[in-house]
Amino acid sequence: MRSLGFLRVATRPRAGHWACHVAHVAVLCAAVAGLTQPAQAAEPRVVTVAHGLVNPWGLAFLPDGRMLVTERPGRMRLVGRDGRLHPPLAGLPAIDVGNQCGLLDVAVDPKFAENQRIWFTFAEPGEGGNSTALGRARLDGQRLTDVKTVFRQMPKVRSFLHCGSRIVFAPDGTLLVGLGERGTRMQDAQPLDGHLGKVVRVDADGRAPADNPFVHTPGAQPEIFSRGHRNIQGAALHPQTGELWAVEHGPQGGDELNVVLPGRNYGWPLVTYGRNYGSGTRIGDDGPVSGFEQPIRHWVPTSVGPSGMAFVTSDRYPGWKGSLLIGTLREQALLRLSMDGRKVVAEERLLASLRERIRDVRQGPDGAIYLLTDNPDGRLLRLDP
Repeated sequence: MRSLGFLRVATRPRAGHWACHVAHVAVLCAAVAGLTQPAQAAEPRVVTVAHGLVNPWGLAFLPDGRMLVTERPGRMRLVGRDGRLHPPLAGLPAIDVGNQCGLLDVAVDPKFAENQRIWFTFAEPGEGGNSTALGRARLDGQRLTDVKTVFRQMPKVRSFLHCGSRIVFAPDGTLLVGLGERGTRMQDAQPLDGHLGKVVRVDADGRAPADNPFVHTPGAQPEIFSRGHRNIQGAALHPQTGELWAVEHGPQGGDELNVVLPGRNYGWPLVTYGRNYGSGTRIGDDGPVSGFEQPIRHWVPTSVGPSGMAFVTSDRYPGWKGSLLIGTLREQALLRLSMDGRKVVAEERLLASLRERIRDVRQGPDGAIYLLTDNPDGRLLRLDP
């Protein structure tokens, strides 16, 4: 994995996060977690680029300035540079839509100028239920052609929970895809004979690269890159190290930010800060536990519902360069994490006044930050300094 530049993640000592339930205030919780609150600067101005999207999920940028947006009910649309919303693209495969599943992420191929190829994840129906699948297609005007499903999560299950997922291109051109454990089968995040609760790494044809960590493990699915995940809904490459960073939902508390390294086990459901819904009883060990990776940040006792995320490399926003931005669904805010290497040193909660579920966060080619709000009348937003 030399091309990916992966390094061992440092474990993070437990902090007394549970004291936050005494006063559910961001400043107190940050202090208890060993974080500082950054100086409060003026929030960026929020500009609506497009509206009228139905539960938008994923956002990607084309070289000519247009954007692709997915809607969870099973539609993909082009958004013009002027914000004009185009009719749904024709050519998508059959999609199983319900609750948390449907049409999910979208990504533009790094060689799009040569191949006009895009990638997307979706809940694929089939015998036994559905599973998260990775598709590719060629964008030809207002339709998709040469559509092919290159990878299917196995097994298929009868569930509309925890479909995930995000698509990230690794520096070597392979694709990393986060897959949920489907909610009703959380123990399946551990065994290597299936793809539930895993990150997979595949090439452009959906095949497992020869240097994947479990290619030579008897009985293991060769596409598996890491295991022990619950429901990854945000992922991005670190701009300096090329490492995959991801956020995933806990149950009642226990949302996690992780550096996802090859062959590592991220614990779910054996090691987690999350608690059972309602009763608040333990699910697994809080950790640290030998053989399992500790998150570099986790949120307790209340989940924030982390979704899309992006590293800020732009100079457009004073004091933001090097920050990690994470959208939240439950918290309805944009989190800005100030980083020192892999250590989160401060957390700021922004845009709470919007009262919007922030599903995706992207830095555009123009250096601006774009957001998708997950509502029946969802919006594509741009942040201006």
